[in-house]
Amino acid sequence: MITAWLLSGLGLLILLLAGDALVKGAVNLSLRIGIPALIVSLTIVAFGTSAPELLIAIKAVMDNVPGIALGNVVGSNTANILLVLGIPAFLATMHTSECNTKKSFNHMIAATLLFIVLAYRGVFDWISSVILLVALAAILFDAARDALAHQREANGAPAIDEEELEGVDPEMPGWRIGVFLLLGLIGLPLGASLLVDNSTIIAKAFGVSDTVIGLTLVAIGTSLPELATTVMAALRRQADVALGNVIGSNMFNLLAIIGVAGLVGPIHVDPAFLQFDLWVMLGASLLLIPFVYLCKNITRLWGIALTALYAAYLFVVLAG
Repeated sequence: MITAWLLSGLGLLILLLAGDALVKGAVNLSLRIGIPALIVSLTIVAFGTSAPELLIAIKAVMDNVPGIALGNVVGSNTANILLVLGIPAFLATMHTSECNTKKSFNHMIAATLLFIVLAYRGVFDWISSVILLVALAAILFDAARDALAHQREANGAPAIDEEELEGVDPEMPGWRIGVFLLLGLIGLPLGASLLVDNSTIIAKAFGVSDTVIGLTLVAIGTSLPELATTVMAALRRQADVALGNVIGSNMFNLLAIIGVAGLVGPIHVDPAFLQFDLWVMLGASLLLIPFVYLCKNITRLWGIALTALYAAYLFVVLAG
């Protein structure tokens, strides 16, 4: 059992490092061959930062443990709001009253409702996958259109400057870009394999389902990058970055991760998701309404409340 825990931790660490390497390599390669920074931001960076979750979902489907795939997505979305926003707010008030995230929030809620409706089909198959990926494409197209319109209003200034993209290094030599890409492409499947295989061993040893492991251990682990980003954004008083990071991550989890994984193989929905976990995810998402629409700041008191709600959710999941 100790070995399984250690290998799970190692798999998670490899996933996080490999995902970061893949983003750095892909961003610098794309900009070097002339792809605009806006397109890189909306596609390569977004997909790259979701690569660990995506590889976990694909590996879980191939290993016939779909509960880990679905639990990772649903659990990560719940953790992103209650934990990833709760802990930073506990450290420093997040001035979300200054943010304008209404449109992105509406997209996230729409994606959540679409996901729940499709879940009631009992399985995420290729039909559900196509619907989710079409919705993702529509959101990306709308975001690109808004960014280009903003660029025109700013008299042709780039909507997204290359320097604003994480991992950009204009001086990075070609061989280093290749190394980053290679590390990412090798590390992601290796890390996913270690994490899924050993998480399954842990689940069997404790007599819990792979769904519970996906909702807890795997979900919290894959939310660590978002947590680190949000903590730094809160300390730097960049609430728009923190809130936007969570909203964007949740949309990609629902539409891209399950959308792609469902094309690999059918993901059957555990009845427990329909009875409890999906509604907790939706309820957590709706908790953002005061911060998005009523111009409220996420104060330390809110941070304590959100974190306590997540602790209560974990207790219910593990006790069940």
